[in-house]
Amino acid sequence: MDLILLLKALILGIVEGLTEFLPISSTGHLILAGDLLNFNDDRGKLFEIVIQSGAILAVVWEYRARIAGVLAGLGRERLANRLALNLAIAFLPLALLGLLFKKAIEAHLFKPLPVALAFIVGAFFILWAEKREHKIRVETVDDMTPLDALKLGLAQAAALIPGTSRSGATIIGGLLFGLSRKAATEFSFFLAIPTLFAATLYSLYKERALLNVDDLGIWSVGFVSAFVSAFLCVRWLLRYISSHDFTIFAWYRIAFGFVVLLTWYFGWVEWTP
Repeated sequence: MDLILLLKALILGIVEGLTEFLPISSTGHLILAGDLLNFNDDRGKLFEIVIQSGAILAVVWEYRARIAGVLAGLGRERLANRLALNLAIAFLPLALLGLLFKKAIEAHLFKPLPVALAFIVGAFFILWAEKREHKIRVETVDDMTPLDALKLGLAQAAALIPGTSRSGATIIGGLLFGLSRKAATEFSFFLAIPTLFAATLYSLYKERALLNVDDLGIWSVGFVSAFVSAFLCVRWLLRYISSHDFTIFAWYRIAFGFVVLLTWYFGWVEWTP
């Protein structure tokens, strides 16, 4: 087994886990990290999709009691049915738009410079959203209506642009639409489960020709490191939002985006054109 390749898998797994549920774009970070590590070919891109399942499993484990209760109550309990319906509604916009525009977006935007620009633009959107007065009308996920779910689904669809952040678009969208910070964050976690699992299964089917038993080692390392880092990150984020806003993530996005642009402009890093 190539130890260098295993080390790359470990790094990318940690990057995925730490960034998937924060409003800083896991896809953007993986594109940049893959470019730096020279692991950005078709095999590397498939790997980045697959290790998302490790991050998703961290959320499933964190909310295992709630998820089990929803599954057990489907068809019988009003709250379980409502959450399942809301997740299905919120999932559809990204799924439909992804099928329509995924190829064009990957061809033109899955590169370091567009990602850096999306980092910066998204940061200013977060700063603007945080300065607005938040009028909360939805305190918990159980209080959400199907219309709330549709709005968050449309917000999540913005994450088709790499560097935008799926969780960031959903959470900030939730704040703008009247959800509490806790409700928006938790719904973003729940919505990640069908969204990322569907993306993983779709990519595995589409790129099945790239599947190779020899890659089980790097997949395992990436999966485990993504799970552990995502689990720790989710636990931390739930504590953080109880007393903080997302402004710090906006400033991080601006700084990170400008670092990429500066290293490109001065030729310090040979980013993919």
